[in-house]
Amino acid sequence: MKPSQRLYVASDLGQDRPVALDAGQAHYLAHVLRLPMGAAVLLFNGRDGEWLAHLTQVGKKGAEALCAEQTRTQTPVCDLDLLFALVKGDRTDSIVEKATELGVARIRPVLTERTIVRKLNLERLRSRAAEASEQCGTLFVPEVFDAVSLMSLLDPKAEQRRILFADEAGDAMPVAEALADKPARVALLTGPEGGFTPAEREKLRASPLVRPINLGPRILRADTATFAGLTLIQSAWGDWV
Repeated sequence: MKPSQRLYVASDLGQDRPVALDAGQAHYLAHVLRLPMGAAVLLFNGRDGEWLAHLTQVGKKGAEALCAEQTRTQTPVCDLDLLFALVKGDRTDSIVEKATELGVARIRPVLTERTIVRKLNLERLRSRAAEASEQCGTLFVPEVFDAVSLMSLLDPKAEQRRILFADEAGDAMPVAEALADKPARVALLTGPEGGFTPAEREKLRASPLVRPINLGPRILRADTATFAGLTLIQSAWGDWV
């Protein structure tokens, strides 16, 4: 039977290894998809590749699958971070979903002076990332971290990486130019509704870690800037090259 569902699991995967599925997955398989015993599913955990498995238990007491064969080996993750200012409404959820589809390894919300939203539901965002990975066929789920202040990203003790900061100024450089020397680690930083303040822009531009980049001739919404920036980075430096 052709698999009808991909599932992200935390358990190790391997030949003839049983895998217990969580309550939400069990409910979905039993009551939404109505899959019978023996139905095929695809499992991945971000470490062991993708495995074809067959359901050995599905019902009110939960669900379990038995790994049968590996369908894909684990592939390396592009060392790309997304640092984005929290935005209003459900657009934060959309940013996490689309960033997952675009191949980021880590997602970290950022608090800026103009950030309106100050609280986030990490559990929900991590669930959205997992669901996006299941649907788009990737073999990993990006890590989603709690929010940090903008200035903490520029701490010299912080982990070193090239930060491309989406700047609306006309003298910002193209993405390809900012990545011409092929840095080992890259992060995209996008601002809130209303953009970064002049003081924030000045501090960003003064940091040796940061390169201001231009995302084109139009003013983009905060979420659109995230998608455009990630696409350009993946095309110039990442796993789309």
